[in-house]
Amino acid sequence: MSQPIKDYALLGNLRCAALVGRNGSIDWFCPPRFDAPACFSKLLGSDEHGFWQIAPQQPPQRIERHYQQDTLVLCTEFHSQGGRVRLTDYMPVGDATLIVRCVEGLEGRQQMRMQLAPRFGDGARPPRCEPHADGCSLWDADGQRLILRSDLPLQLDPDQASASFQIAAGQRLYFVLQHLQADEQPAVLEDMQKLLHDCRHWWRSWVSQSTYQGRWRDAVIRSLITLKALTYLPTGSMVAAPTTSLPEAPGRSANWDYRFCWIRDAVWALDILIDSNYLEEAHAWRDWLLRLMSRDSDLRVLYDLDGQNSPQERQLDWLPGHLDSRPVRSGNAARDQHQLDVYGQLIDLLHIGRRSGLRPSQQTWYRQCRLVDKVIACWHQPDEGIWELRGRRRHYIHSKVYAWVALDRSIRDAEQFKLHAPLAHWRRVRNEIHAQVCERGVDPQRGVFKQSYEDAEPDASVLMIPLLGFLPVEDPRVQATIDWIQQELQRNSLVYRFRPHRSEAGWEGSFIACSFWMVDNLIMSQRQEQAEAQFARLLALRNDVGLLAEQYHPQYGLLGNFPQALSHLALVKSAYLIQACEKVHHGGAPERHSYRPLD
Repeated sequence: MSQPIKDYALLGNLRCAALVGRNGSIDWFCPPRFDAPACFSKLLGSDEHGFWQIAPQQPPQRIERHYQQDTLVLCTEFHSQGGRVRLTDYMPVGDATLIVRCVEGLEGRQQMRMQLAPRFGDGARPPRCEPHADGCSLWDADGQRLILRSDLPLQLDPDQASASFQIAAGQRLYFVLQHLQADEQPAVLEDMQKLLHDCRHWWRSWVSQSTYQGRWRDAVIRSLITLKALTYLPTGSMVAAPTTSLPEAPGRSANWDYRFCWIRDAVWALDILIDSNYLEEAHAWRDWLLRLMSRDSDLRVLYDLDGQNSPQERQLDWLPGHLDSRPVRSGNAARDQHQLDVYGQLIDLLHIGRRSGLRPSQQTWYRQCRLVDKVIACWHQPDEGIWELRGRRRHYIHSKVYAWVALDRSIRDAEQFKLHAPLAHWRRVRNEIHAQVCERGVDPQRGVFKQSYEDAEPDASVLMIPLLGFLPVEDPRVQATIDWIQQELQRNSLVYRFRPHRSEAGWEGSFIACSFWMVDNLIMSQRQEQAEAQFARLLALRNDVGLLAEQYHPQYGLLGNFPQALSHLALVKSAYLIQACEKVHHGGAPERHSYRPLD
């Protein structure tokens, strides 16, 4: 059985990722890229679905772990009666897909065990295990393989490798696993200490570019490192999470594959990258999106790492799921949904880029105008909305607001940068959308923005209204909406997307990103003390190494795919906004931050 979601930490090399538990077991690994089939799938099943564990033979008395400062190098210390052992895990950033595990004796002596039992094809196929030089090869039927190199002799079984060994204080032993495609050759490994030094140096050099120096540096930097680790280096895209099918409601069916790239995440990411001085990453992400624009006049909700259509959704019936949550899915059917907000999201991204000096070409402006034409043609239509509720097309307020954003940002760009456009027509449509949302999107009895024209229900997505400049935060309807959402959807600083019984599973946890959006609304409403108290409580939801999932539930803790890019993006945006407002409060000039005034 896998561990609770909160017990996992992330390893990554900017191409793929692994999750390692507090017990020293790597239970999720999808080489050579994020969306590849997993060869360790215990996260969604049991030992028989693949894992790699290094741990004391007897259960330790205490386990402590941390990332080395400003890196993605994980240290886990096992404290037992006989001694203390440190396990250091990392994936070097480079072309080779390697996981390096170093076992180091710190005190006394400790009996340890290593067990490597991969299962290819998302846990479906056992490997063929053979000796190899200083270790072993574990082959899949399609020619891919894993090579394990070790300082120790290994016991080889037909489908796994293991070793039992004693480690004493001052000793250090290495285990290196490499994934190889059929035609790849093993990497040359010479100086293991240099390999670790180079990995730490790479991450610390990257972190040193960040301009954030606020009170929550540790939380912000850990979030930025996590976001970087979710980036696919060959194309510059970012996955929503490195996992599939971690449940929103344990035991139910709301289990989705997040190993793809959502346009809405891209907008938030570009903003954060610019704010944090990561201009190279911002350029790469922007260019990935421009390639989508050049190819697709009808935008999709999500794409694969290369910007192509993501695969069809299918069910992996042999996997029982995390906490017995079926089905386990590969691929995401939301790719075929109509979500109106993606057009506004992409146009907002281009607007942010232009104002930040990332000027696209004249050809990009032509394509942007075609996207505006698309919005004008379809903004009247219902869609599935930001929450991707299957079979529930509605006139969602969030979607209509983003249709307004598409017109508004394009008008501003045309005016500021002297770009040719039918401005009079665009202004008429922008005003029409605004008027309709304010008329049909507000509950006349309460004076609050509701979920959709059809449903007089609260929905946390409308917290974006003041953040996007659709209405000023001082507007009585905005303030009433904030209060209504706090009353109906907020519990102990945690905000639910909507009333939980309306979810796919019939219940779910609070949505962490929405909880940070509430913080942003409180800051902009000049409720600084309340906002900071809520922000601090949200930081406390992170696990012991600073990671967040999509949701949180009082009984189950962290829920949903993990770690979740949107949660970490929202954390960083809130931290920047608090810092900017503090500077203004103390008489300084306004800082550039994620929610910019629309002048």
